[in-house]
Amino acid sequence: MKKIYAFLLLLMAVGANGQSFYFPPTSGTAWDTMAPSDLGWCQPRIDSLYNYLQATHASGFIILKDGKIVLEKYFGTFTQDSIHQWASAGKSLTSTLTCIAQQRGLFHINDTVSNILGDGWTSCDTMQERQITIRHLLTMTSGLNDNPTGGCANTDVTPACLQYLVPPYTRWAYHTGAYRKQEDVIATAAGVSYNSFTRNLLGNLIGMNGLWVNYEYYSVVRDAARFGLFILAHGVWANDTILTDTAYYNAMRNTSQNFNLSYGYLWWLNGKATYMAPGLQTVFTGPLVANAPADMFAALGKNDQKIYIVPSQNMVVVRMGNSAYGVADAFSPFDNELWGYIDSLGCTETSVPENTGYENNISIYPNPTNSKITITSSLPVTRISITNMLGKEVFGAKEHTGPVDLSNFAAGVYFITIETNNGRMVRKIIRE
Repeated sequence: MKKIYAFLLLLMAVGANGQSFYFPPTSGTAWDTMAPSDLGWCQPRIDSLYNYLQATHASGFIILKDGKIVLEKYFGTFTQDSIHQWASAGKSLTSTLTCIAQQRGLFHINDTVSNILGDGWTSCDTMQERQITIRHLLTMTSGLNDNPTGGCANTDVTPACLQYLVPPYTRWAYHTGAYRKQEDVIATAAGVSYNSFTRNLLGNLIGMNGLWVNYEYYSVVRDAARFGLFILAHGVWANDTILTDTAYYNAMRNTSQNFNLSYGYLWWLNGKATYMAPGLQTVFTGPLVANAPADMFAALGKNDQKIYIVPSQNMVVVRMGNSAYGVADAFSPFDNELWGYIDSLGCTETSVPENTGYENNISIYPNPTNSKITITSSLPVTRISITNMLGKEVFGAKEHTGPVDLSNFAAGVYFITIETNNGRMVRKIIRE
């Protein structure tokens, strides 16, 4: 029976296309790669993605396909060996470590937190406090005040700052201080430091060598990619099945409560009908990241730390760096923009309207260019429009004559639409 169970778990590490995942060695820097062209991705569009990432303050970026590195890029002085904070993306790592702790019989997520930490870990009265379970910490439904008073911050873990607001499981609220007690639950139940538990029961097994400092996880970007691959493979690494609790694994990446449909056990979920945002009690209509695949789920951290997992594409995407657009908890407009670029990496141009038959009357040169393009036409030009890869217009002019200056454009691929009284023509232009 045990052999059959192990075989079934091994099958879970096989991708949606029937191909087994590649797992890099747990030591050293060796990691197999896949050519972007194998996926039909064009270098100019990859360059556009990299330019966008640089413009939005990325430090490191990786895309894995079937476990192999397709794209890997570092910016500025940041390198493959540089360490970066995961911020709240570490919450999803804690969710995974909770599964391991439960497998080892240290607790069950339906146990109360007080059963592990004892009474007095909050400022609630004893009856209120003993209603809070580990599951409530995992689902952000503890009922504790996510905007505590008395000079306390959302991230504070002292009992004075963990204040009663409502009974558990009556609201969803993004509360980092309450979540952080789950790290204490695991360490206390295991009788070791949280770093030791992470390193010995997961990190060493998958080659992830990060470190927890003041409830925050730090690692190189490739370590985040290792974690993403491990989760993509249903908790299997090579021939080692680490997550044997399939019920927990499935639950953590599915809706965990009825308030925020886009939240599992400390994982963000795409493709749901509604979502909620940190710091708000508003329910927004639509998926979390409209441009991303519906089955994508993610570990998301402050200032745009991202570990995206896409089972339907056997893909892991990691982005770390500074905030793209100011301070942002978990998700931001960057997520949707980034997935717009990823979705546009293919060389096919089916999204570009067909020309109307008079393209021989119009010429654009030089193309590629690093400065200006000149447009000549035997017909009067009524309008010129240039859009980026996401379809956003970056230049538009009526009855334009003379060269078009692209020197201030980021390098990459653009589409120019030239309109006359007889129709319009769309062509790809490349800014080198």
